Amino acid sequence: MIKYIGSKRVLVPTIVATIAGFPGVRSVLDLFSGTSRVGHALKQRGYHVHANDHLTYAAVLARCYVEADARKVADDAQALIDELAHATPREGYVTEVFCHQARYFRPANGRRIDGIRDRIERLDLCPTLRAIALTSLMEAADRVDSTTGVQMAYLKRWAPRAYNHLQLRVPHLLPGPGTASQHDALKAAMEVEADVAYLDPPYNQHSYMGNYHVWETLARWDHPEHYGVACKRIECQSYKSSFNRKREIGDAMRAILDALQARFVVVSFNNEGYLDRKELEAMLRERGHVRTVVVDHRRYVGARIGIHNPRGEKVGRISHLRNKEMLYLAGADEEAVDGAFERATAHGGNGQLGAAP
Repeated sequence: MIKYIGSKRVLVPTIVATIAGFPGVRSVLDLFSGTSRVGHALKQRGYHVHANDHLTYAAVLARCYVEADARKVADDAQALIDELAHATPREGYVTEVFCHQARYFRPANGRRIDGIRDRIERLDLCPTLRAIALTSLMEAADRVDSTTGVQMAYLKRWAPRAYNHLQLRVPHLLPGPGTASQHDALKAAMEVEADVAYLDPPYNQHSYMGNYHVWETLARWDHPEHYGVACKRIECQSYKSSFNRKREIGDAMRAILDALQARFVVVSFNNEGYLDRKELEAMLRERGHVRTVVVDHRRYVGARIGIHNPRGEKVGRISHLRNKEMLYLAGADEEAVDGAFERATAHGGNGQLGAAP
């Protein structure tokens, strides 16, 4: 899956163990699905997952990793990827904007991305196969990019992987049903019923549209106007979720928690976010009993590399290299919440877990 600042890769085993600790759970709503890493893992565990995200590239990933049923599409997906691998390279939007004006990809790979993406657009694909094709292309491009994992900027010197030849692969499709949507989180919370709602919202001023504008453009293929050294989509200047605004995030979270149609809620939130632990626990108590698991882990690679100015010179100091992810568990059934909490704290995963004092 693509590199992602909000990825829960190291936390997935703990999240899955937590949800498995709730009794009688068959369905899960992943309300802010992002890369669908969590939804994919839950589907693999046997749950019926509904993955939702408002951004186009994330909705594409959800259709591929959660909604697609490998039993029905695996053969067609392989044939499609084989065909796209032979698409004729061409100079297009990606080559001009993301190779020449910016330096996300080397031009040879940019031309391949343009050729493949144009071919996808010309094919008469069903939504599922289109999502699989776009996911394959995004992941192939991610393996040859020259960033630290976010698209706010690119490296001054080409990353070694940027010299590799872009190669398509069939994504890791899972058998079984699932559903996906591209709604505002509040709309999805009001419309989708599930046993557990898993929430991993944006938590500070950084917009996922801005952080992953290349994938948004690749998914939409709308050749947008752009600005700045990073060649961001022009709408990045105005696009902000309420979760990206300190004054609005509290009301946005309360509205979603009030709207959720789920017996249990699990919220993943970072200690660098706009809402602190006391605020979130107070909100969640409206839904019943609350327990909190604290996971200590390394910050994303861009933070560890440090801050650089447009000339590539390092500026400032790195304040800290580790942070804490909180998993908040809530529900009316106190015994069930405590059981899930014990399951989470007993499941070490890749982090040090424990009940916060």
